[in-house]
Amino acid sequence: MVYKIKEMSWSEFDKRRRETDTVIIPSGALEVYGEHLPISSDCIAAEGIAMKIAERTGALIAPTIEMSDSTSLNTFVGTFSIKKEVFEAYMNELFVNLIKYGFKKFLFITGHAGSVGPINSLAFKYIKEYGIKCAQVDWWRYVAINGDGIFDSNGRVAHGHASESGTSVLLYFRPDLVDMDKATCVNPENYFYEPAGIYQYFTLDQKTKSGTVGDATIGTYEKGELIVERCVDRIVEFMSKKF
Repeated sequence: MVYKIKEMSWSEFDKRRRETDTVIIPSGALEVYGEHLPISSDCIAAEGIAMKIAERTGALIAPTIEMSDSTSLNTFVGTFSIKKEVFEAYMNELFVNLIKYGFKKFLFITGHAGSVGPINSLAFKYIKEYGIKCAQVDWWRYVAINGDGIFDSNGRVAHGHASESGTSVLLYFRPDLVDMDKATCVNPENYFYEPAGIYQYFTLDQKTKSGTVGDATIGTYEKGELIVERCVDRIVEFMSKKF
């Protein structure tokens, strides 16, 4: 069964859009993800989760938005960043097209934290204007709050950039693109500053030379499978009861 809209003919899409009112919109980023993971890691994770949800719910999957605002990481070669306004404008056009085709329920699988705010703004705008429903899964934050009993570490060691959780998810979805021989452990102790709630602004290369924050060396396929299946179960349950 084909779930990705971009892989359908126009006539197949016309038929399938009349069979469901739910569409999943994956988005990610193209940015440094340690030396052991591909720069499209956020996209791979978002698309993989979207497919698993679609297979269980019959929802269709919109084209992935692959680039976002990755300003704090753009000192690393391999990071492709666009202005927040450009991301929001592109997402807005996709939103409008999907509404035009009759979708009423929009589930955003967001693989890049910088995209959460712009999506929230658009969701509130179109909920009010068209009476649609929207929900957003901030993927890596969702992993962090649902990872009890799965990961060996915790906090930023487990859920920092390209660390145990990210490496495990990518080993599950695309092990062919992961080079564990290059995985590193970078102590995140000085990466975030106290007191809590006060933000300072640093580019990632000031804190890590590899692009990893946390321990990537202990990521495994098995952990990736466990966290993906747990999260998908809970998202599908949410959709069936609340969406």
